[in-house]
Amino acid sequence: MKRNFHKFKYQPWFRTCRRVCAQLIIPFVVFQFIRTLIIPTFIDIVLLTIFVAIAVSIYFEIV
Repeated sequence: MKRNFHKFKYQPWFRTCRRVCAQLIIPFVVFQFIRTLIIPTFIDIVLLTIFVAIAVSIYFEIV
């Protein structure tokens, strides 16, 4: 059973936080990708994966 999605059912602070994250996630992904190319450690790869997952979820409006 799929719930109806209403754009304005979230609190204003959550929408603001989401907009800020949407603006900042791409520079974080680019920086982390460059850092992973230079010195690939396990932590860098995990952070890059998390940042890409956040970027994809914001882009496709999953959360």
